[in-house]
Amino acid sequence: MHVTKGDTVRIMRGDDKGKEGKVLQVYPKTGRIKVEGINIVKKHRKARTAEETSGIIEMAAPFHASNAMLLDSKTGKPTRTKKRIDTDGTKERVGVKSGEVIPRAR
Repeated sequence: MHVTKGDTVRIMRGDDKGKEGKVLQVYPKTGRIKVEGINIVKKHRKARTAEETSGIIEMAAPFHASNAMLLDSKTGKPTRTKKRIDTDGTKERVGVKSGEVIPRAR
């Protein structure tokens, strides 16, 4: 996938178009991602313990990764990425327009 957990992305399609957020979770099998503060849904939750209260909670729901673009760390603009193998044999992501290496978030 073109994004990993911890990356900052901008949403390009849907109700939250134009918003930016940090990737919380990546689902590679389905090609979906969960982003902080994006695609908020309401979930009815039953109390699981005696101390916990039941109610309606708001949570971020996953959406398809193709609707988000990675933000370039240097320019702050959305960019496509390509893979490049470094001299020591490690793969790295490179922004297409800027040519700068985009480090993986840890």
